[in-house]
Amino acid sequence: MHDPATSSFWSMHPRYLVLLAFTSAIVGCARATSGTPGIDKATFDVVIENGRIVDGTGNPWTYGDVGIRGARIVAVTQAGVLHEASAKLRIDAHHHIVAPGFIDLQGQSIAALTWGDGRVVSKVTQGVTTEILGEGTTPGPSNAHVDSLGDVQTMEPPPPPALLQTFQGEHGFGAWLDAMRHHRNSINAGSFLGAQTVRASVMGFKAGAPNAAELDSMRAVVRNAMREGAFGIASALIYPPGSYAGTNELIELAKAMAPFHGEYITHMRSEDDSLFEAMDEAFRIAREGGVRLEIFHLKASNRRNWSKAPEMVAKIDSARASGLDVGATMYPYPFSGNNLGECFPDWAAENGKLMDNLKNPETRSRILNEMADPKGDPLCQIEGPSAYLIADFKRPEYAKYEGKRLSEIAADMKKPWPETVIELITTEGRDLSKINFTMSEDNVKMQIKSPWVVIGTDADGVDPDSTKIVVHPRAYGSYPRILGRYVREQKLFPLEEAIRKMSGGVAQRLGLQDRGLIREGMYADIVVFDDATIIDLATPEKPHQISKGVEEVFVNGVQVLHDGKHTGATPGQVITGPGTVTR
Repeated sequence: MHDPATSSFWSMHPRYLVLLAFTSAIVGCARATSGTPGIDKATFDVVIENGRIVDGTGNPWTYGDVGIRGARIVAVTQAGVLHEASAKLRIDAHHHIVAPGFIDLQGQSIAALTWGDGRVVSKVTQGVTTEILGEGTTPGPSNAHVDSLGDVQTMEPPPPPALLQTFQGEHGFGAWLDAMRHHRNSINAGSFLGAQTVRASVMGFKAGAPNAAELDSMRAVVRNAMREGAFGIASALIYPPGSYAGTNELIELAKAMAPFHGEYITHMRSEDDSLFEAMDEAFRIAREGGVRLEIFHLKASNRRNWSKAPEMVAKIDSARASGLDVGATMYPYPFSGNNLGECFPDWAAENGKLMDNLKNPETRSRILNEMADPKGDPLCQIEGPSAYLIADFKRPEYAKYEGKRLSEIAADMKKPWPETVIELITTEGRDLSKINFTMSEDNVKMQIKSPWVVIGTDADGVDPDSTKIVVHPRAYGSYPRILGRYVREQKLFPLEEAIRKMSGGVAQRLGLQDRGLIREGMYADIVVFDDATIIDLATPEKPHQISKGVEEVFVNGVQVLHDGKHTGATPGQVITGPGTVTR
């Protein structure tokens, strides 16, 4: 068995020796566990004492103290050893859990962490200390083709145009990471390279396979981004133009990143009727591309597909047994979130003509027919309009529809629901967001217990005092929901396993050697919470509610949450993938 608690956890990585040397130097006189005399006279910036340490490996908790100096953990001892040590700040964690900060493998806070409110209050208050971005789209590298997607330009708050211009060119991905380095953020951030960005940078909204020259240009985009810090490639194969990418194209992109030890992470082409075919495609891309595979937000969507969930899990177990390194992310909710435009067939957006096609009587009629066809590809017709909650309206006349079900909006507008969708999007002149009540809670609980599942929110970090639109409650409650409902109340799995899925297990998937564990030499990303009270409070109807129970959060040794309140500190750093070449 591979034991992540041993020193071999990251010993296969060449940078491990550098970290080991650093650790030996920095902790020197502070190794209480080896009985070094004088520990009670050592000086720390922070001491967290008397807590139950859950170290992120899955090992059982143990009482202990943690000493922080600068940005690093420099002492992890038995309880009481650091009681007499000098400390600028001392936290008594009696009756509390001390754990590694949670690493959100599917964060969506691009706007907040690049030009917006970098405090990401809803994330920090649930214990998140690091976000990994990039599902499908990234701000860089950018060009006229990528800009035409509008994915970044429509983010809230809107980006400064001058900033976006700096993301253009072959080193645009690195320029974007630099922008996050210079922005004041409370948490760490890193990113995959969006596969949709790769394709759009070369082909725009054009459908079809790339020619040899176009594919070669895509490979160059991948290689540059991997050198500049990408963790791999992230595809989102249900969103045009990402959905226009074929399997062979994605295999070639995977091959281009393989020498840089990147991972292929994917929102698969289907999570419903063609679920198994989509899984087979993802397996093939990873195998033939020679890379690790991660599946975003594992699910079997739409009631008629719920019975597929056990076989979905079995397929991943089987793939792993055959030698394929595959895992998955999940959030702990039986409802998902994406855009209202997903109710349209993919072809409607080809060549950037969506709005034109919606307004053209002939193509509009065809779109309406496909949207309502009960035997057609699953769009929104399978579950019906009552399964979708709509949000993010900008026009004043639509404010009354914020957070309402599509069925309610259609009834008020006195239109069939497909026509209502088109009316809303054409009048707004932009896409809207929706929450999809199409999943099974029983399946969520069954799937999340799999040892190869780690946690990602698939959400932005927002501020409840300033955000007015309805958001998915996962933005506020993903981690406390697991710890409160799934661990404490329902006892689905032990606390230590939950923490591993949120910290050390994620770090292992990303190849991070200095975060994700409570260990001497690691960066001091730490969360202190009350396991007797931690719980999520956000709901789809009232999402802007801070979770309960997370009390202290440190990022790189700096306190960003104290007594459950954000301190305003912004010590976040940019983290990069294993193939990074220093520029």
